[in-house]
Amino acid sequence: MRSFSSNLLLASFASPDLELLRPHLRPVVLEHTKILHEAGEAISGVYFPFDAVISLVVLLEGGETVEAAMVGRDGVIGASAALDGKLALNRAIVQIGGHGVVCEPDAFKRVALERPAMLSMIISHEQTVYGQAQQSAACNILHDSTARLCRWLLRARDLSGSDTLPFTQEFLAEMLGVRRTTVSPVAHTLQAAGMIRYRRGKIEITDVEALRESACECYETVRSNYDRLLGHNRNSGPDHAPPKN
Repeated sequence: MRSFSSNLLLASFASPDLELLRPHLRPVVLEHTKILHEAGEAISGVYFPFDAVISLVVLLEGGETVEAAMVGRDGVIGASAALDGKLALNRAIVQIGGHGVVCEPDAFKRVALERPAMLSMIISHEQTVYGQAQQSAACNILHDSTARLCRWLLRARDLSGSDTLPFTQEFLAEMLGVRRTTVSPVAHTLQAAGMIRYRRGKIEITDVEALRESACECYETVRSNYDRLLGHNRNSGPDHAPPKN
């Protein structure tokens, strides 16, 4: 199993806190498209991703979906179980498969309640995810599709640590809450500008700086929020880890 430092939130826990939690953590493979929980369901596991990326998705009655937040190696899924939020508020779906560790919710809650500093970090994390969801809601209303797609690709790159992302245009459209016909011309424009290379089911980021210049302010806002949560400065946070190809 990879080191717990592969998840930056776990790595931020004080050593005594992590040692108390360690016996309850077991390795898990998070498969692409796997649903970890549905809205309204009891949370069955607390997941710390290492290189997987999970989307928290809101489903509408008409069948439409839109992503509220994206969680990866800088966070945790299901931590609200430690705060008595036993029911999930949204769907959690694995958008990039990978590895991590999982903890049974009751065990996680017991440890968190015994360790005030750890509990404080969990509360701060949940506030950061909530802030990300608020930022996404504002972004979806105020910013154009090109800026939003750039922001989304950069965030996925930061969390996966890879310049190559296994996304279809259909999946991107679902996450952004738009039609595929909206994503296709935007992706073509980014490819023509040399920012990405798109092949069926796979997007390769080829010009990160240009993508950042084209992204909306929401990317930097979310990144800064996680930097503050994890105690990283702007040059050493998770978003600046060298990507793997």
